[in-house]
Amino acid sequence: MLSPPELETVDRIADHLSRARSVLFITGAGISADSGLPTYRGVGGLYNTGETEEGLAIEELLSGDMMQSRPDWTWKYLRQIEHASRGACHNRGHSVIAEMEQHFPRVWTLTQNVDGFHRAAGSRNVIAIHGDLHRIRCTKCPWNQDVTDYAHLAELPRCAKCSAVLRPDVVLFGEMLPEPALRELDFQMREGFDIIFSIGTTSVFPYIKSPVEIARQRDKPTVEINPGTTCLSGKVRYRLALSAAVALDAIWLRYREKHNQSTQPAQEGA
Repeated sequence: MLSPPELETVDRIADHLSRARSVLFITGAGISADSGLPTYRGVGGLYNTGETEEGLAIEELLSGDMMQSRPDWTWKYLRQIEHASRGACHNRGHSVIAEMEQHFPRVWTLTQNVDGFHRAAGSRNVIAIHGDLHRIRCTKCPWNQDVTDYAHLAELPRCAKCSAVLRPDVVLFGEMLPEPALRELDFQMREGFDIIFSIGTTSVFPYIKSPVEIARQRDKPTVEINPGTTCLSGKVRYRLALSAAVALDAIWLRYREKHNQSTQPAQEGA
């Protein structure tokens, strides 16, 4: 159950949504935590210690350079990430965002997650800035394929057409972000949003925290939903230290209550 201050914050956010026509959701691993996925960096994160069997930082092992020099090491940890998400599915947080996309004139989701849960929940306007873990592509030729999981893949998968090493279609550390995703993000930000949510992300990357900072400059309401404190926690207008599913469900419920009240026709007097 939400506390009185949390309920008051939810009510104020719902008021802003009542006047909004465009909404941006920025999501990180925290939104998938309610699906049982590790957050990697946050509370309960998979790699909080920074220690690996190879004696290297996880960022180095999951880098583009390592994929080229020691693809077996990179694949080892990519498999761990995929295995941790195997059997999981989208949760109420993803579903609320998808429902809002159907309700408001313009809703976009900028996600760092590679699990594909937003699209699985029904969202269509998704900028998957870090790619998709379940799309495998060749490192040499154009071959690519969607896979359900990695169970059937060889320890070091190779292309059936050219025998080159395969890799997931994700952005590894040190690699450039995909140009189409960046262009879409730039276009949508130039259009502007009436309210922006930052959900379950530590916001360490400039392209993740920048939309929130731009919204502040434009005096637009900003909301952070995260059990932990981030670099944006002191900058957003509203903050809920709750799980994404709990907070989003509460906001959506309160908004619909207000919306139904405002659209309900007045009863005629006797």
